[in-house]
Parts: sequence; structure tokens; C-alpha cells
Amino acid sequence: MNNSMGHLHEQMIEAACRAYADQGRAYIIKVPEPFRVITKNRSRGIATVQFTAHAQPDFMGAIKNPDGTSSPIAFEAKYTDTDRINQNVVTPTQAAALQKFTDVEGLAFVCAGISGKYFFIPWPVFSDMKRYYKHKYMTAADAEDFRVKFDGVIWFLDLPPTKKRSNMGHYTYGQ
Repeated sequence: MNNSMGHLHEQMIEAACRAYADQGRAYIIKVPEPFRVITKNRSRGIATVQFTAHAQPDFMGAIKNPDGTSSPIAFEAKYTDTDRINQNVVTPTQAAALQKFTDVEGLAFVCAGISGKYFFIPWPVFSDMKRYYKHKYMTAADAEDFRVKFDGVIWFLDLPPTKKRSNMGHYTYGQ
């Protein structure tokens, strides 16, 4: 994902996070990325930023379930302008964190954008694409069951108005 599109993708997710918090449906934050500043030329004030290993998912928090309980949630944000999202866009370190989250019965996902369409793909599906799709990538058509509402904000907990069923489990609202 190129840097500017990745940043925009995350901003559209953060907008939904703020709205969900205001509605009392969820509290989800963007996890700051660890980095360090390396000064190249002190006299000219030039510095570069180097990101260190990304050990945590991009977003973490909790969502309120319809029965009043809550569930922990973690997800990675990934975007591609191409016609498919490759499984390897999630680094091994990120994958291990999402898997550990799943192993303790947390909800883990990849919030994926594929050429302007948006999906909230459960980690067990994303991590095992070969089993589900016979290849290690997903097209927008492959991910259609996980499509979410988009109106300039990626409403990752909501189905688009055209969806009549909830295929996203207990964490889907509204429809």
C-alpha cells in the first residue's frame, strides 16, 4: 500500500471509530507505530524517521455486543489499488499478533480496501486464503461476503444497505 493511500485508508477507519465511540457501540483506537528519528545532518535540520518492527495490529479496542457484553477486537488496515490483496501484505509479526488475539477468543480482522471497495475480513479467513480461495490472494469478488458500508467513511461494523443478511456474526449492527 503506498504511503498516502494507506494514510487515507486509516483516516477513513478512524472516522468510524470516533462515530462508534460517540454511539456507545465501540471504543477502538489506532495503535501508534513505534519509530525513531535518525538525524542525518544536524546543521541543516534534516532528519529521517525509521519505523521499528510493527508488533501490534493497527487498531485495537472493544465492541459492545447486542446482548450488552463486550468483545475485544484487533485489526490491521491494508489497501491496494490493484485488483487483489495478497496474503503477504500482513507481515509475519502482524500475523502472529492477530493469531494470538484469535487464540484467546478475541475478534481479529483485516480491514481491506481493494480498488475502492472495502471489506472487514475475519483473520481466520484472511490467514488461510489458500484453503478458501485456492490461492494466497483475494479479489473484491472473493471478499464480497465481508463487504462493509462505505460513504467516505469505512463503516467496518456495518453492512452496506444492499446487504440483506448478516454474514459477519454478532458484531454486525444495523441491518
